[in-house]
Amino acid sequence: MNFFEFIFQDWHVNKGNAKGRIILLFFRMANFCSTRKIYYYLGFIYLLFYKILVEWFFSTEIPWNVKIGKNLSLFHGQALVISNQVVIGHNCTLRQSTTIGNKQLANGGYSSSPVIGNYVDIGSNVCIIGPVTINDQVLIGSGAIVVKDVPPHSTVTGNPGVARPRKDINPDTL
Repeated sequence: MNFFEFIFQDWHVNKGNAKGRIILLFFRMANFCSTRKIYYYLGFIYLLFYKILVEWFFSTEIPWNVKIGKNLSLFHGQALVISNQVVIGHNCTLRQSTTIGNKQLANGGYSSSPVIGNYVDIGSNVCIIGPVTINDQVLIGSGAIVVKDVPPHSTVTGNPGVARPRKDINPDTL
């Protein structure tokens, strides 16, 4: 994948969403710089610019070294916090006021971060914390608190989040 394909890989799924496009364009450029050593040193000024613009002005914390698959759809982007150890698959959707990260352990250390599969739709005001795995084709409803693994083809609602099979998908036909 060349540079332009890499930085514009989320462009078409955010059609009509200028803020999401801008944030993800800046993220992909910073991610490109941070994942290639030579660009990291040359792109240090850009990484600083990214941190100030995206985190301080857009209030969206997407670390430049987080692993995110292609076609991420970002709605509103306000108050979004993602830990740098999170892994997000392809074709996922994130909404505002969502936190995805690790949790502090009793010994003062931190747990590992969530791994999110492909085709996961995360509603607003969701917290996904700790060493959890969200499998493929999961819907997470607004306000859910996810602290346990979620099986594929599920819908998660509530606090704590409870996973139920999705009614709009027949896993046997996939």
